[in-house]
Amino acid sequence: MLTLLRLLPPSPKSSLFSISSFCRPLSQIQSLSVSFPSVRCLSFRRTRLHIRSFSSAPNSNSGPSEAPSPPHRPLKIAIIGFGNYGQFLARTLVAQGHTILAHSRSDYSDLAQKLGISFYLNPHDLCEQHPEVILLCTSIISTKQVLKSLPLERLKRSTLFVDVLSVKEFAKDLLKDLLPPDFDIICSHPMFGPQSAKSSWNGLNFVYEKVRIGDEDSRVLRAEDFLAIFEREGCRMVEMSCQEHDKLAAGSQFITHTVGRILGMLSLESTPINTKGYEALLDLVENTCRDSFDLYYGLFLYNTSALEMLEKLDSAFDALRKELFGGLHDVVRRQLFENPQKLQESDLNGASLASSLNTMRSEGASQPDEYRGHISDSVNGNSKLKIAIVGFGNFGQFLAKTIVRQGHRVLAYSRTDYSDVAQKLGIPFFADADDLCEEHPEVILLCTSILSTEKVLRSLPLQRLKRSTLFVDVLSVKEFPQNLFVQNLPPDFDILCTHPMFGPESGKHGWRGLTFLFDKVRVGSDEIRLSRCNAFLDIFAREGCRMVDMSCAEHDWYAAGSQFITHTVGRVLEKLKLEATPINTKGYETLLNLVENTAGDSFDLYYGLFMYNKNAMEQLEKLDLAFESLRKQLFGTLHGVLRKQLFRNAEKLEVLTEKPVPNASEPATSSDQECWKLSN
Repeated sequence: MLTLLRLLPPSPKSSLFSISSFCRPLSQIQSLSVSFPSVRCLSFRRTRLHIRSFSSAPNSNSGPSEAPSPPHRPLKIAIIGFGNYGQFLARTLVAQGHTILAHSRSDYSDLAQKLGISFYLNPHDLCEQHPEVILLCTSIISTKQVLKSLPLERLKRSTLFVDVLSVKEFAKDLLKDLLPPDFDIICSHPMFGPQSAKSSWNGLNFVYEKVRIGDEDSRVLRAEDFLAIFEREGCRMVEMSCQEHDKLAAGSQFITHTVGRILGMLSLESTPINTKGYEALLDLVENTCRDSFDLYYGLFLYNTSALEMLEKLDSAFDALRKELFGGLHDVVRRQLFENPQKLQESDLNGASLASSLNTMRSEGASQPDEYRGHISDSVNGNSKLKIAIVGFGNFGQFLAKTIVRQGHRVLAYSRTDYSDVAQKLGIPFFADADDLCEEHPEVILLCTSILSTEKVLRSLPLQRLKRSTLFVDVLSVKEFPQNLFVQNLPPDFDILCTHPMFGPESGKHGWRGLTFLFDKVRVGSDEIRLSRCNAFLDIFAREGCRMVDMSCAEHDWYAAGSQFITHTVGRVLEKLKLEATPINTKGYETLLNLVENTAGDSFDLYYGLFMYNKNAMEQLEKLDLAFESLRKQLFGTLHGVLRKQLFRNAEKLEVLTEKPVPNASEPATSSDQECWKLSN
């Protein structure tokens, strides 16, 4: 066993998110009279959800028996904020026949002209056109300023205002505070954008609350006509309070963007051995990093539940670190107290081994030029192998079904009695390792867990095997079994290290296109031994696997940045106990699927990925630094906003204190008294 002393974590440090220390000053914000979104506790109450959808969307595959489209009346809609998202919505509104006007601080007149839209740089000119609907497509941070700049007196008194912000309580309070009571208000959130809805809006969530709608039939119908825009496109219409939206969005949308931005800081790249889970993370990074930091910062600052979710994410990551390092500490402690002499020898071997592994990595660090789809064209298809599966658990049984179907003879051995399962597969089961080895299998296929591999290998009576037996492993780490085999197997034994990068779940419908990595560590040069190795690889090639010939060192380098990170993110999110919501986004669905896939694996598997891949510690530290960096961005910006407000108030205070201090001979005004209180 290699010593793990060099993997011990550095000296303890403060939690990644020292949130409590950052947040204490915020509790004084109201006493400082600053204009800042209050952080208040929500008494979350489930309200009735009204979900309606029309399946007759133009882009859906609707049949003739489905419900008819809702009534449609063209509206005159003014889009305020004609940036990327405003333009995205405008294309569909124009296609439906609505009259669209546009206003923005930037000049988009050329683009508006191409869409057949009237563009106004002056908001007075726009409002004098008396649009029926004002559609606010501004950023979260600029909404208040833009709304205050509109000449509301030039609009009709019953105009309908609609926002499409990603936070809803803030938008609702802002619109109610700044708009005259005669104006109608709908707070909405199309939970899609130009990327996720580039093909169609069909089936995507549109959340809304009718905050204030007049009683007149014309105003009620106008609100319905506006909502019908999204119904006609096949959106899933979800009527929900703004409070409930923000509670759910903090646990889905904000977490999705947070994870995406953290992973973006790791500069993840596609590898030759991507798993489906890792591909999903790469897609998540691509989708979230296209959004501006202002959008993400707005989700944090203007959603009262976001801070709570950030704290939970911090606690979950910290708990996972403790689990990993706690297990690491137990291993090192046992080595120190149970066999100090062996530890010293292992430490020396580990030092020399680390040097040799670094050399191997540098030699094999470049990506192979070509991956062969078929390995053994020269091997007779009728040649069958006698394969002993050592470790006949879930994964061993999964491989056995395909190996048996191909006509190979399979023997099974495990510490647990799986004789009934083996019998159903037509496989002889051995409870005694000596009996198994005396059958002289050509291939020993180790399907044990990472943590038990060394113990199982040492327990096998190797002297009862033929001297040229081929040993194969299927572990998720490769340098560890490679060195374990080289150190413990006689030199006449052949060694093939492999990693089928799929399992019973991802490979249940077939292995075609799935990655199978292998490294011929030590294979004899005579034709029989070469043919036997190729015949084993043919098992996977014939099933359509993508065969990747790669060194064990290079595999672990890639896997630490993909497989270990994927499992780490999945386990952190699992601790948050995320649940599906009525307003799931595609990104959030990705996270839920990731949790489901990784949670199905034992902690021993994940711990093995950490302990037996020497690159995993580096990736964990990078993930730690990414958390830290994101925290600094969020709270650094928060501090900047607060500081500006504090200094602005200080300047006002200085002007006030220039007045004479009231004395007993002169009656003090109320403003003088207030100034005296502030200055003292």
